[in-house]
Amino acid sequence: MISISDKLLKLNEFNEIVFKGKAINLDPSALKKVEKNHSFLKEFSRNKLIYGINTGFGPMAQYKVSEDKMLQLQYNLIRSHCSGSGHLLSPRVIKAIMVARLNSLMRAYSGVHPETVELLKELINKNISPCIFEHGGVGASGDLVQLAHLGLGLIGEGEVWYEDRVQPTKEVYERLGIKPLSIHIREGLAVLNGTSAMTGIGLMNILRAKKLLEWAVMLSAMTNEVVEAFDDHYSNGLNIVKYHKGQNKVAAMLREILQESKMIRNRHEHLYNPKKLDQEVFEDKVQEYYSLRCVTQVLGPVLDTILHSEEVVVDELNSVNDNPVIDHENKDIFHGGNFHGDYVSLEMDKLKIAITRLSMLSERQLNYLLNDKLNQKFPPFVNLGVLGFNFGMQGVQFTATSTVAENQTLSFPMYVHSIPNNNDNQDIVSMGCNAALMCKRVVDNSFQVLAIQTMTVLQAIDYLNCGERLSPRTNALYTELRLIFPKFVEDSVKYKDIHRIIDFFENSGPVVSDRTPVPAPLTLP
Repeated sequence: MISISDKLLKLNEFNEIVFKGKAINLDPSALKKVEKNHSFLKEFSRNKLIYGINTGFGPMAQYKVSEDKMLQLQYNLIRSHCSGSGHLLSPRVIKAIMVARLNSLMRAYSGVHPETVELLKELINKNISPCIFEHGGVGASGDLVQLAHLGLGLIGEGEVWYEDRVQPTKEVYERLGIKPLSIHIREGLAVLNGTSAMTGIGLMNILRAKKLLEWAVMLSAMTNEVVEAFDDHYSNGLNIVKYHKGQNKVAAMLREILQESKMIRNRHEHLYNPKKLDQEVFEDKVQEYYSLRCVTQVLGPVLDTILHSEEVVVDELNSVNDNPVIDHENKDIFHGGNFHGDYVSLEMDKLKIAITRLSMLSERQLNYLLNDKLNQKFPPFVNLGVLGFNFGMQGVQFTATSTVAENQTLSFPMYVHSIPNNNDNQDIVSMGCNAALMCKRVVDNSFQVLAIQTMTVLQAIDYLNCGERLSPRTNALYTELRLIFPKFVEDSVKYKDIHRIIDFFENSGPVVSDRTPVPAPLTLP
């Protein structure tokens, strides 16, 4: 069980809760702080003008709300902002959003009644997810629309995902004996006014991007094996003279994966041999195409981007990101804009650009294997059947190509696409949730492209009948994947194979050890 407290929640703990279904509890000492914070707000706000307590919201904050209507004001806020559209988010994505919101509220700066965090904990542990739509929030003043739908579920209205189907919230709560949230002072605003939708989705993107990076390195290694590339482009000697951590980490990963491979060629043996100089035209290609030779230089920046995004978005996960901030320790309330999603928005744009680049590398490696004029090693489309009568991997290449093209278009940044709204009160906004959702789409797409590359690599290995000459790591993966996607000669439908490989990639552990040693950079004189 993972404890949610006022301490920092780590990404691996978030992963355990969201992807592995680990239960949570609330740290008793942190819960006491939530209660103290709530009590302070109730006392401090008497006879004072506090935004969102006894005022309207946004540009309507100039209007005072009478004491007898203060609680109804919070219900009005929740219901009026339940205006989402588009597809419903999946239960897992909503769970990520709930964990992010709960973690922020447990910092004890939001003035909520302890009932709020207790109910969120119960819903997370029972896998009850209030229905949230994709479209709505502009990512400043928080993810208002998405989190309004979360708030609607908390007060027992709307619909929830439960037992893999959408059901009326009221019916599920009554069946399970769950008490809906009662508004005490500002629970509506505290739930809505934060960055938790973009943060929850963003953290899922980062976790899945890390898997994509590992699989991209593995597939790059296998692709280099089947074309019998040279070993020096991922060597320590070549990469260590460049000071980027990501590049050297990727190079170290490749070296680990390709240990003992009998397919990779040593340049000294093949091209530094004096006998080779007698040839006018060299049979051996002196240097491979960039998609094979420049893997460390292409995937290194992708890795660095993922790791930086992780740092920034985990900071957001552990931040107080609503308004106003209720500080019971210093007996004060601060008005400002911690709900602004710029940090997450910018990172999601950078991450989706990096993952698009990863998918482009995969597509180029795929194209190299499928084009016999380039590789001069395999039949067209790695067709193991009769040329002209069978089609091999020809059909699935179209899917990979079109999907990468979509990624390239989706990579236009949201961060610079602010549209003022809310009577120009929100005159510059982050569009952070849009950025996170577009990044998610790019990540989804990239798993599809890598699955198609995987199918092609497996067919190439069988064409060469070289399984035993692969490295122990790649041979083990080849054997495991062939149980999911058997060798084919005759044409057959492929869409189910693509999805099976995607499921394998999503649910398998790391393909390279986190302890892969990375050499220290050279010391300049």
